[in-house]
Amino acid sequence: MSKQSPSPAGSIAQGWYRAFRWAGAYAPLLQLFCLILIIEGVSRAGLVLWQWDRVADTGIFPVIFLQGLRVDVIQAGLIITLPLLLLPFFGHGKSWTLWKRLTLTWWIIAVAILLFMELATPTFIAQYDVRPNRLFIEYLKYPREVFATLWHGFRLQLIFGVTACIVLTIALTRLLRPWLAETRIPRYRNTLLAWPLVVLAVFAGVRSTTEHRPANPAMFALTSDALVNSLILNSAWSVEYAIYNLKHEANAGDAYGQMDNQTILDEVRGVPWLADASFASEQFPTLHHQVATRKRDKPMNLVIVLEESLGATFVESLGGTPVTPNLERLKNDGWWFEHLYATGTRSVRGIEAVISSYLPTPARSVVKLSLSQNHFFTIGELLRRKGYDTGFIYGGEAHFDNMRSFFTGNGFEHIVDELDYESPEFTGSWGVSDEDLFNKTQKELEKLNAEGKPFFRLVFSSSNHSPFEFPEGRISLYDEPYNSVNNAVKYADYALGQFIDKARESDYWDNTLFLIVADHDARVYGQDLVPIKNFQIPGLILGPDIEPKKVETIASQIDLAPTMLSLMGLDNDNPMIGRDLTRELPGAPGRAMMQFSNYYAWMEGDFDVTVLRQDQPPLSGTYMPDKARTKFRDTPPAEDVRKRALAHSLLPLWLYREQKYDLP
Repeated sequence: MSKQSPSPAGSIAQGWYRAFRWAGAYAPLLQLFCLILIIEGVSRAGLVLWQWDRVADTGIFPVIFLQGLRVDVIQAGLIITLPLLLLPFFGHGKSWTLWKRLTLTWWIIAVAILLFMELATPTFIAQYDVRPNRLFIEYLKYPREVFATLWHGFRLQLIFGVTACIVLTIALTRLLRPWLAETRIPRYRNTLLAWPLVVLAVFAGVRSTTEHRPANPAMFALTSDALVNSLILNSAWSVEYAIYNLKHEANAGDAYGQMDNQTILDEVRGVPWLADASFASEQFPTLHHQVATRKRDKPMNLVIVLEESLGATFVESLGGTPVTPNLERLKNDGWWFEHLYATGTRSVRGIEAVISSYLPTPARSVVKLSLSQNHFFTIGELLRRKGYDTGFIYGGEAHFDNMRSFFTGNGFEHIVDELDYESPEFTGSWGVSDEDLFNKTQKELEKLNAEGKPFFRLVFSSSNHSPFEFPEGRISLYDEPYNSVNNAVKYADYALGQFIDKARESDYWDNTLFLIVADHDARVYGQDLVPIKNFQIPGLILGPDIEPKKVETIASQIDLAPTMLSLMGLDNDNPMIGRDLTRELPGAPGRAMMQFSNYYAWMEGDFDVTVLRQDQPPLSGTYMPDKARTKFRDTPPAEDVRKRALAHSLLPLWLYREQKYDLP
């Protein structure tokens, strides 16, 4: 009697297994790894074809699949990590049956989840124009409402998706049958010898970079189209990263005290510079109309130079080390801030404050949080809607600190980073030198001006950053060793001075305003609960008709955007609560807010300080600039001051969580 030939499905499974049999005990993990790459790759191809018009407009068609494969390797590595770590305990003769059962169970779970996520993706994209993300998790808290919505609005898609997921999971699990039927047990010694190398390879694949931070979604935000950026990812990893970020989005501010939302708004909207504003939007409760104090026939261009780690500690006239001679020279030509304070101690804090006028929170900066990667207010988006060409110019890798993702999702049409520089004069650990950065900026501004379209550029320096690398022969060293922070600051100041001097001689100078400001100080430390002396930063506004002026009032980074818009001559609607410093408000005290570790400092008037502490009573004191210290009092802060400070500390987290900080 002849032997029965295997079915076509069986033949496929046998052929599939023969390709992996050499891997011994690792065969099911290697099969699962490759299957994941196939599933995600096929899904991505289908989504790209579906959204071909938008993909084609970005011009990155091949890159989507190359970088997508990289993301899929990360996902596949994450999935096989647990069984791989358990393999030495079960990959021998005594536990061989248990190892088969374990891998079968893991295979079914992994394949089912991946298929479910990819099958759910088209419907999610149709609703939210992006792959499943944080919202996917958020809605799991409301299963009844979500199921009702799906059943009534997407019944066919739901039935098809669930059915397809079950059928495909069963079909793909059949690929594992030949291995489950395998009677040969691999030599345990060989399994153990290979294990460290396999673990190392998987670790490298998951990390996906030799940089000091592992790969993250921002690394794959290559265009100004959020949907196309999300196609590079896979849906499982997108959701997993959102879950990872959730721990950073806790209601940390609630530990400072409780206040209902209406009281928060009353306090924040009741400040003197917003007292006459009309807040008519329920969706965006801080949205109001701003009338520019400078009347111009045509609004001006805007260039913001964000200087890395350039605190007041490096500016002699602000009580610091004399390593910024160019800044000292330029301060006499424009508006110079005598008491300007950063909101935090990281670059992303400076970014969110300067371009979004956004208050600091105890959670991570909105630049890095998932709900603010699009539909979050920036002056980039405001100016884009006004017809400006908007962009971000950086000397390093724009995906760092999630900047690329945040900018491309919120109004910045063009991103320039390290890969866009041809033959830079000097490249260090953090990217090209500030000279290369400003030379690139100069060329871009000249080109934009020639095209005649109004423009906005955010330029972010990086030379003043540990390990303080910069080209030789530019400056006389301030101290030793060569790569010291003081020397790096002096070089950054040199490059900045060169750029402004070139700008003055350029055609675009006559219709462009410049804001030069630091993101934060190089180090924030000290004995004070909140070391206010290290939050002070230099700020300078320059332009063709900007008269020399010293701004004496206490000011915050969040005041800069509304002030610049007013000087540009641009009437606008915005949700910013920062102060337009072009408006004279006699008797209105300046104020600054600073977030440091788990503390929130509010300073106003004559340097009166209130420090909110988590789960502890607030402290009151007076900051003494001449001594760079805060003298605390035994008495608590006045109730009205405490309420102002608390309202401003609670507002940003509420606006972020409810997605209430944007333009209509």
